[in-house]
Amino acid sequence: MASVAASLPAPPTSLVAPRVAALQRLLMWLIGCSGAIVFIEPSPYEIATLLAIVVTVATGLRLRLALMPLLALLFLINIGYSISAAHLLDQKQIVNWILTSWYMAITAVFFAMVIADDTVARLDMLRRGLIFGAVIASVAGIVGYFNLLPGTHRLFTLYDRAMGPFKDPNVFSAYLILPALFVLQSVVSDRFGKATRSAVVLGIIALALLLAFSRAAWGQLVITSAFMLLLMVLTSQSNKQRSRIVVTALIAVAAAAVLLMVLLSFSSIDTLFKERASFDQSYDEGRFGRFGRHILGAQMALGLPTGIGPLQFRTYFPEDTHNSYLNAFMSGGWLSGICYPALVFTTVLLGFRYLFVRVPWQRAYLAIFSAFLGTVGESFIIDTDHWRHFFLMMGLMWGMFVAAQMHLANSANIRVTVPKTVPS
Repeated sequence: MASVAASLPAPPTSLVAPRVAALQRLLMWLIGCSGAIVFIEPSPYEIATLLAIVVTVATGLRLRLALMPLLALLFLINIGYSISAAHLLDQKQIVNWILTSWYMAITAVFFAMVIADDTVARLDMLRRGLIFGAVIASVAGIVGYFNLLPGTHRLFTLYDRAMGPFKDPNVFSAYLILPALFVLQSVVSDRFGKATRSAVVLGIIALALLLAFSRAAWGQLVITSAFMLLLMVLTSQSNKQRSRIVVTALIAVAAAAVLLMVLLSFSSIDTLFKERASFDQSYDEGRFGRFGRHILGAQMALGLPTGIGPLQFRTYFPEDTHNSYLNAFMSGGWLSGICYPALVFTTVLLGFRYLFVRVPWQRAYLAIFSAFLGTVGESFIIDTDHWRHFFLMMGLMWGMFVAAQMHLANSANIRVTVPKTVPS
C-alpha cells in the first residue's frame, strides 16, 4: 500500500507539537467515552467527533493514498442512497437518514486518517475512553434494570431489557462488545493487580450485556472472545504467556457460569432469559418473518436497479430488513448493494492479512478485528449500517492497515541502512 499523502502542515515549532499531540490524544479518549451516551440528539459522540475533526484538521491531518479505496467505496455507497432517495426528500425522516449515512462515512474516513499516525498512543487513549464509557453505560443499564434509583427503570430499560443511555437494547449490548474484549485482554495478560481490577470491570460490562437480553450480542461476545483469545495464543511470544491466557480464560468461563446461575435464580430474569434464548421466535418464522423477508427482499432487489429508497422496506413488509447487506440493495439500489458488501468484506480480508504482523499495537488490533468481524456476521440478521461503533471500528481497521505498512517499511529501511559490523 502506498504512503503518498496530501497533508495539511502541522505546527512547525517543537514547543507546540507535544501539546498538540496531547490534545489530539485527549480528543480520542473523549470520543471513546462519549460513545456511551446516544439517547439524546445531537449526542455527545457527535459533538466530540466534530470537535476532533476540526482540531485535527487545523493542527495537521493527512489523507494517504492507501485510504482511497475506503473513501471511494463509502462515496459510491452514499451516492446510491442519495439517488434512490431523490423522490423521497420531502420527508424529514428520509433526509435525516441520508445525512446520517454521509456523516457515518465521514467519521470512518476521519478515524482511518487519525489512527494512521501516532497509532499506539491514539489507540490507547481511545481504548481507555471506550472502557470508561462502557462502564458508565453498563452501570446505568444495571441500575435501570433493577430500578435501584427511582425513575431509572423507565429511563434505562425497554421491554424489561437493559438499554443504558441508548435507544435500543440491541445496539447497547453490541456497543459493549469491543470494550469487553479490551478488558478481557487485560484480565488474561496484565499483572495481577491490574488484571483483578479489569476482572471487576469485565463483570460489570458482562452483567449489563446479559441484562440487555440480546441473543445476537450474547453469541457475539462468546464467539469474538474465543476468537480473540485464540489469536492471542497464536501470536504470543512465550509458552508462559500462552499458558496464562488459557488458564485465565478457563477461570473466566467458570466465573461467568456461576454468575449466570446466580442471576437465573431470580424468576423475572429466568423467564425472560428462556424466552430470549429460544430459537423459535414468532418474528423470525413464516413467510414474512425475519428470514422469509430476506428471501423475498433479495428477489425484489434483482429487479430494482435503483432500489426502493431508505426506510421503505417496512412499507412492503411487516418490519425492516434486519439484514444490512439486503438493506443496502433496498435503500441504494445496485450501486450501494454492490459497494457496501465490497467495502465490508474487503476490510475483513485485509484484516486477516495483517493479523500476524508484529506491530506495537497488535494487541489492540486483535480486539478491534475480532469485534468488527463479529459485527459483520451480526449484520446478516440485524441492521448495523447506522451503528456509530461499526463505522468507528471500520475506520480504525483501515488506519491500522496503513500504519502497519508504514511500520514494515520503516523497519525494512532501518535494516538496510544499519551497516554490518566487520570482525577485527
